[in-house]
Amino acid sequence: MPVKAITSFEEFQKIINSGKPVVIDFWATWCGPCRVISPIFEKFSALEQYAGVEFYKVDVDEQPEIAQEVAVRAMPTFTLFKDGAKIKDLVGADPRGLEALVTSAAAL
Repeated sequence: MPVKAITSFEEFQKIINSGKPVVIDFWATWCGPCRVISPIFEKFSALEQYAGVEFYKVDVDEQPEIAQEVAVRAMPTFTLFKDGAKIKDLVGADPRGLEALVTSAAAL
C-alpha cells in the first residue's frame, strides 16, 4: 500500500481505530533525517510481507493537533497503532529499528 498523508485530526482518529495495524511517520519538511529515512519507509510500504499494515505520514507542522495527541517530541517518529491504541514507537532515522517496528506491526 502506498504511504498516504493524514490531513485532519478526524481522519487520524478514523485511521487508528480501523482495527488494522497502522504505522505513521511523523515528519517535517525541514527535517534532514526525515528526508533520509522517508524512501525506506516508502519501500517497506510496497513490500508484500507488509501488505496487512497501513502506512501513513503526518507533517507535524501542518497537523500540530495530531502531533500533540501522540506526544511527538522529535522527528522523525514512527508510531504503531492498533485498535486506537499506541503499541510502540521509534524516534529517529534508524532503518533497522524501523524494519523491526514494521515487522512487529505485520505480526499483529
